[in-house]
Amino acid sequence: MKLTRNISQRNYYSLLWHAGFLAFARNFIDVDTVIPAMLVDAGGTALHVGVLTAIMLGGSSFTQLIFAPFISNYSYKKGFLLLGINSRILALLALGLLLYYSSRLHGSYMVILIFLLVTVFSLGGAFANISYTDIMGKSLLPEARKPFFSIKQVLTGIILLGSVFLARFVLSSAGYPVNYTYMFFIGFGALAIASLGFWNLKEVVPSKMRVKNPTHFFQLVKHELKQNKRLVYFLGFINTQGIAISFLPFVILYAKQNFDLQSDQTGNFLLFKVIGSVVTGLLLFALKGRFRYRNLLYLNIFLSVLLAMLILILPDYPPFFLMFFIGGIIFATYSITMNGVLLEVSDTTNRALYTGITGAGNILPALFPLLGGWIITQYGFKPFFVLFILVILASAYFVINLRCKH
Repeated sequence: MKLTRNISQRNYYSLLWHAGFLAFARNFIDVDTVIPAMLVDAGGTALHVGVLTAIMLGGSSFTQLIFAPFISNYSYKKGFLLLGINSRILALLALGLLLYYSSRLHGSYMVILIFLLVTVFSLGGAFANISYTDIMGKSLLPEARKPFFSIKQVLTGIILLGSVFLARFVLSSAGYPVNYTYMFFIGFGALAIASLGFWNLKEVVPSKMRVKNPTHFFQLVKHELKQNKRLVYFLGFINTQGIAISFLPFVILYAKQNFDLQSDQTGNFLLFKVIGSVVTGLLLFALKGRFRYRNLLYLNIFLSVLLAMLILILPDYPPFFLMFFIGGIIFATYSITMNGVLLEVSDTTNRALYTGITGAGNILPALFPLLGGWIITQYGFKPFFVLFILVILASAYFVINLRCKH
């Protein structure tokens, strides 16, 4: 069946439905603020925060390299998409129940179970993302993609901004673990509603790349890397700039250890992060697709370095609100450029494969939080911040050679 304008429009609104309710859920399960703060309140250490951040932001993406060979063998991938998101929904429900009954568990068991459920949540997202990227690429007409990314950013930004006040209220309405119990139950409900958008998707264009076995898969990877140099530089970029999205959890840890951060302050940090994301989305939407991905990539490098410099220059009085505002800008621009550039360097036949290959680019983002947790435990925060800046600066080389066309 051919992708018609009507089917493309149906998929357009279905994807926006999911994006909207996912945005509502995100504030209640935020990986930069809520989950790290919850882990520390549950007895987690700097090393625990590093490991959990690696799982949420790096390791889950790296596992796409494992999932991609399997999923690439199927022409239609909606079933895998639903399997992935449903596992995330159930993991959130289980997290809420775990916190509700946390008084009956020993602290060490609590931390272990948190790790287990967050791992299920993150791996479910990695599994679903391969199918999502493939379905989105072939279920929207090419001329609808960039407007989709822009309106999606505005829609999610507005909903994020509205729901952040509710999330901040819930966080400050009670102490641990009751406040986090409410947070995860709300996140569970919102994500369940968001999944209805995926159920309504109409996948009509088949896309299949036959992968016989793991050896064959890595042969395909080697072939694509040799044939498509832009893919090599794209991997280099996300393998360096990608660590920027794992920085804010360590700012939360720094604030908790040095300034006795409370739950209501966590909510305020979340608010400023969301404002930064919303402002960025509105600005890019106002440009109506006239922005260039390359300029956004350079902007991300500058802001990421600035983020770490602020805390190095002002260690006793770090401007946390400004830092989380900048963090929101970084998150928004990185999300838009990642999706857009991936679609630019791939095509319909290899998009699922490329999504899996992209997971390989998350080796450093997966390892960096682990290394960061260890460095902070052994030597303190300053060496970690310096290393972060050096890795971010290295990403400029890959951006220069990526040569984005749009």
